[in-house]
Amino acid sequence: MYYPRLKDLRDDKDLKQKEVAALLGIDQRVYSNYETGKREIPTRFVVQLAQFYGVTTDYILGLTNDTK
Repeated sequence: MYYPRLKDLRDDKDLKQKEVAALLGIDQRVYSNYETGKREIPTRFVVQLAQFYGVTTDYILGLTNDTK
């Protein structure tokens, strides 16, 4: 599951949900739903977050534990 990774990556950078949501151009409540798994995250946001955090999309999606 990808959503715990979203929170972990955000916490590692000491960011608030509001800050990540602003980066994606969405409301904080929508981003919160991605982190809790209540809503599927669009592919374009997975790509943006992977670039922002410097990890692979596979890492975010939980397909690998290797970040690079």
